[in-house]
Amino acid sequence: MVLSKTASQSDVSVHSTFASRYVRHQLPRFRMPENSIPKDAAYQIINDELMLDGNPRLNLASFVTTWMEPECNKLIMDAINKNYVDMDEYPVTTELQNRCVNMIAHLFNAPLGDSETAVGVGTVGSSEAIMLAGLAFKRKWQNKRKAEGKPYDKPNIVTGANVQVCWEKFARYFEVELKEVKLREGYYVMDPAKAVEMVDENTICVAAILGSTLNGEFEDVKLLNDLLVEKNKETGWDTPIHVDAASGGFIAPFLYPELEWDFRLPLVKSINVSGHKYGLVYAGIGWVIWRNKEDLPEELIFHINYLGADQPTFTLNFSKGSSQVIAQYYQLIRLGYEGYRNIMENCHENAMVLKEGLEKTGRFNIVSKDEGVPLVAFSLKDNKRHDEFEISEMLRRFGWIVPAYTMPADAQHITVLRVVIREDFSRTLAERLVIDIQKVLHELDTLPAKVNAKPAMAEEENSKNGTVKKTAIETQREITSYWKKFVRERKTNKNKIC
Repeated sequence: MVLSKTASQSDVSVHSTFASRYVRHQLPRFRMPENSIPKDAAYQIINDELMLDGNPRLNLASFVTTWMEPECNKLIMDAINKNYVDMDEYPVTTELQNRCVNMIAHLFNAPLGDSETAVGVGTVGSSEAIMLAGLAFKRKWQNKRKAEGKPYDKPNIVTGANVQVCWEKFARYFEVELKEVKLREGYYVMDPAKAVEMVDENTICVAAILGSTLNGEFEDVKLLNDLLVEKNKETGWDTPIHVDAASGGFIAPFLYPELEWDFRLPLVKSINVSGHKYGLVYAGIGWVIWRNKEDLPEELIFHINYLGADQPTFTLNFSKGSSQVIAQYYQLIRLGYEGYRNIMENCHENAMVLKEGLEKTGRFNIVSKDEGVPLVAFSLKDNKRHDEFEISEMLRRFGWIVPAYTMPADAQHITVLRVVIREDFSRTLAERLVIDIQKVLHELDTLPAKVNAKPAMAEEENSKNGTVKKTAIETQREITSYWKKFVRERKTNKNKIC
């Protein structure tokens, strides 16, 4: 006699995941569910939602690494359960971090003796690195002012208006005034002369950007250094420089070794760099290096012993994974100087392929520079009928994520598209992107011009009624939204007729 039983609702082993009740009913979104679900169902539900994310390798907005070798991926997974802060428990991981600090310090020409150890630390990214560097500058300035019997409650930093938002965060979080040098059309980085003019006795440092987020351009750190040396002589101040090399720190040493931007310049006291950008590591690792021990005030370093031996620490956070530190060390010894140079040369060549392809269309102005971070920033020569936001939106249909944005003050009337060329962006993809941009341009040429009348009338009415006037970007977004709705309705009506 054959024994059989009816499968119960809880007997998930006989069900396909997609036939089970776990995918038939909506899961709680804001509260933890009362009951457990099988691991395969949990995996499938989450994986299905993640499929709707963009493809990281086609995310041309990001500077962050999206591909690493399988061997490094394995090292990352093997170390994913190690806590970076447990130095006594994981001494080899700590040693690898120290090796990375020293390798990067030598790459930036830190004035170190043969047996001298570099001063630096691994961070979650350049944002944390900038916070730490800024705190060191603030504390050194405060200590000096206190010793001189002068007020120390109004520190400021001088930067260009093109700085990344983390500088604004530092200024707001740690009560430091941010004095920004405004941009102008055709010049989208900090003007060193204007920056030095803004320096006063309360300036804790001038921040220069090696690789602007807006167009990849390197700021002239050497000119800034020379001008600041002269001002310091005239005033008796000792205003230093910090170089935010988040994007360019792993590019300049390999593509432009003769360019003086680093510790070869006497006023450069600290440098940050993102290992997860052109350091070629997945997101979650940055580095900050100081010129000498004297540039990092001792009182900012904490010593703990409850994890074992005495452990000095200077970070904003505490626990974090070790994987990215190990991955950085892998890349440094795996690629070496030769490997990094080859990759950066290839990125630069692919950027030139994309730039030349865009120029051949005759429709774009190139805003980026050939020397700098390998990216191409470009804007339409004529955006009266259609604009850069529409191109960005339509490129998503091909899978490409290309950001469109307006420049900061005083160049906010300029709108730009930007493509970041990373290690995994091949020549084939560069040529394919040009083809798809040409398709978008052709399609836009067949569509009616964006509708300006309704937003313009609304703004005029608001002006009469005393309503607050919209900013340029708000108006632009309204126009774009209105235009997309117009096109969508047009296509719907066409399908109904067909």
